[in-house]
Amino acid sequence: MSRLLPPDVSTFGADIDHVFWLIFWIVGVWFIVAEGALLYAMLRYRRKPNTPAQFLHGNSARQMAWVLIPAVVVLFLDLGIDHAGARAWELVKLDLPPATTLIQVGGKQFNWIFTYPGPDGKFGTADDVTVENELHVPVGQVVRFELSSTDVIHSFFVPELRLKQDAVPGRIIRGWFQVTAPGTYEIACSELCGFGHYTMHGSLIVQNAKDYEAWVSETWPKKTASNASASLTKLR
Repeated sequence: MSRLLPPDVSTFGADIDHVFWLIFWIVGVWFIVAEGALLYAMLRYRRKPNTPAQFLHGNSARQMAWVLIPAVVVLFLDLGIDHAGARAWELVKLDLPPATTLIQVGGKQFNWIFTYPGPDGKFGTADDVTVENELHVPVGQVVRFELSSTDVIHSFFVPELRLKQDAVPGRIIRGWFQVTAPGTYEIACSELCGFGHYTMHGSLIVQNAKDYEAWVSETWPKKTASNASASLTKLR
């Protein structure tokens, strides 16, 4: 069953998958039960010659139980799903951990724009580093992002991270992730954002510390690999 989902390389991916599979099994099992009961009723109580129809008022305890008991079961299962979903939501959306890297992510028709604070660790200064459609991050490190859009609603989606967040014009939405395995993963836009929507994708390039410092040294102004780690923004 796990092959239906892409590989999980996020520290909170297991919590997201747990909610997915919980919903899948609850809905799947009760779908089979409900359809089986419907098929049984169709065959058992199908129309027969010389058998008059019956009108049931539904006001007896036995008849009411057919409605009330399923309602209680559905409520119980729904509360279980809500509990699991609330735990995942709190982990991903509410408790943002301290991070070593801060990145601004901007969506526009039809590119992803990634901005790093540069050597001074501050955004809005001359040494900011902007890259289109390529997001480089170190493996095993907590990365925080500030997501926005310059035109229409986009959706920042990295399936392997179990990360999906809408980018809304006029708003800055904060989030985080921590990747557990080096590699290159697709960044997609999962919101229909215009005629070029299908072309809006980028790459999340997760590197070990040495390779990430080498990329920083090559890309950032006045930066060397030896002091790349020391200048990463420390957030709280």
